[in-house]
Amino acid sequence: MRKKIGILGGTFDPPHLGHLIIANEVYHHLQLDEIQFMPNQEPPHKERESHTTNRDRIRMLELAIQGNPFFSIEKIELERKGRSYTYDTMKMLMERNPENDYYFIIGSDMVEYLPHWYQVDELFKMIKFVGVNRPNYQLESPYPIIQIEVPFIEISSSMIRKRSKNGESINYLLPYGVINYIEENQLYGS
Repeated sequence: MRKKIGILGGTFDPPHLGHLIIANEVYHHLQLDEIQFMPNQEPPHKERESHTTNRDRIRMLELAIQGNPFFSIEKIELERKGRSYTYDTMKMLMERNPENDYYFIIGSDMVEYLPHWYQVDELFKMIKFVGVNRPNYQLESPYPIIQIEVPFIEISSSMIRKRSKNGESINYLLPYGVINYIEENQLYGS
């Protein structure tokens, strides 16, 4: 029996409540079997601003999703070096798990950028894309995208890193286990 797997990629530096809300909304709307959080190595469209290690990002994700049996972590992009292209990653995942149907979750900012993605036409033959709304972006695309409305939560990892660096509160922006990890390991200049 085929499994419906949602993939939510990102730097997760750190993972916050916005990520968890998106995953939960898509999981329930599409009645998926699982959501896999996939931290990327080097996103092709931007440079990483932080110096946290892959181990830190994995640990924070573990803390963020603990207790949810339908959330897991997919480390395939961390196993590779260099830039992470979705086409290459999904091709590898499908070869490893041919019994899965994949639903790749992106924000509306990435929906607008889709025409510039590497091998985007081939990618659409392989997987389904799920677009979720984000402030100041449209979910319109020439591509067939499943659109899911999620509550607007204007939280970003960069905002959390900045607040942490400036000694400002990050309470209620991410799970307490992640906050404790950030403070204990003095990440982001906290």
